[in-house]
Amino acid sequence: MESSPPSQGFVPLKLDNTIGAAFVGVIVASLLLGVSLLQTWYYFATQNDRPAVRILVAAVTVFDIVHQALISHAVYTYSITNFNNPAALSNLVWSLLVEVLFNGFTAFLVQSFLMLRVWHLSGRNVWITGFVATLVLGEFACVLAFVGQSINFKTYAELATLKPLSISVNALAAAGDLFIAVTLCALLHRSRTGFSRSNTMINKLIMFAVNTGFLTSLCAIASLISIVVAGNTFLYIAFFFCLGRLYSNSLLATLNARRMIRGASDGIQSTSEAHSLSPRTDRSRSFCGSFGGAKRGPHFSFGPRSAPQTSISIKIDTTKEFASDARDDDGVAQLDGRFAREIGKGVDDEGFADSVSGKIDIGRDGVDDKECTLGVLECFEEKIGSGVAMDSNENST
Repeated sequence: MESSPPSQGFVPLKLDNTIGAAFVGVIVASLLLGVSLLQTWYYFATQNDRPAVRILVAAVTVFDIVHQALISHAVYTYSITNFNNPAALSNLVWSLLVEVLFNGFTAFLVQSFLMLRVWHLSGRNVWITGFVATLVLGEFACVLAFVGQSINFKTYAELATLKPLSISVNALAAAGDLFIAVTLCALLHRSRTGFSRSNTMINKLIMFAVNTGFLTSLCAIASLISIVVAGNTFLYIAFFFCLGRLYSNSLLATLNARRMIRGASDGIQSTSEAHSLSPRTDRSRSFCGSFGGAKRGPHFSFGPRSAPQTSISIKIDTTKEFASDARDDDGVAQLDGRFAREIGKGVDDEGFADSVSGKIDIGRDGVDDKECTLGVLECFEEKIGSGVAMDSNENST
């Protein structure tokens, strides 16, 4: 709808792509706030992470609530307080500037959390993490500069002088989100163990990294395109209103999904096999070959025990433990091997634990028995060391 002739010096504006766009942005942002509040309640009711993560979730939620109050105040001022006063659309409302700061806080916290994941998964790679930190800190610095310079502006004509800074904020946000998502996917893919359970968890984490990074990047790109193509409208404001909610929801969805990810590989039956490993004293053929000629020390064969030979019995238990909500005795249950060390960094995870005390647990989904045995043999050879003579009268273990 075309506005009525305004006062002198005011350029007529369409309400549809100005206050109308901002109004739609407030509605969508409020819906996303409801989702994030529900996820926050679920997080504190079901998760028991260390204090730093819980404080992070609480801070992001508080920033979301304050941001929603600010954008609601701005739209209320334009549409209700200044009803039938189209000239007011050329004037800035203070809450419309301050909300940028709280959106920036939310983005900075969530991206910093993801940056720490990149740091741990990359094996503390300084170059990869440094590039992510440059994008994250650059975006936050642009937000601070934008708010600091615009806080005393009174009209949109003055705000237009900061258009390059607005473009930089959205461009850095899109670039940072895309790079973080791609990097996490690549690092998680590299962390595959070959076992079905771990691979299922990694696939789920990759899916969440792609989905969350895609949504925030898409919103930032839409805001960037809008400010470049239609900078005289509020279209870019509508997208920017929702950007902080997408960050908070992506963080909460990632944290709350851990239980679902752990449960994805439940229900697999346990099997147990017992085999013996004995030093080879002759050149007879055996089921499994030796460990290669380069290494010194005893050679092992895979087969039934024989009385004349010293045999060492190793029980290979292939077991799939059911994920329970209960904590271990120490209060923390970790994922197996390198997967736990890398993916679980910074977050206390419940779930699976493969124990190596008197037995060797191998998740053998999709893994050949021979391959399992070779892995155990290799581990065992490393344990006893090369060149160690074995007492033939020693009792079997």
